[in-house]
Amino acid sequence: MTFLYFDPGLGAMIVQAVVAAAAGILLFSKNVMYKVKSFFGLVKEKKDTYDSIDIEEEDTNTDDKKN
Repeated sequence: MTFLYFDPGLGAMIVQAVVAAAAGILLFSKNVMYKVKSFFGLVKEKKDTYDSIDIEEEDTNTDDKKN
């Protein structure tokens, strides 16, 4: 009969491996789903709100205004 001994270091390593595997699968699947959706044209492009802001830059050089 064999007894298995899990010390805290091994337990932490197992937990870290499970969390890393879950995060890797989640990120990989999000990337794959984005590529599949973009292939079929189902991805909605977000409108960039900063492109529509028109900021008029004032001339800071006062010498040009005097001449």
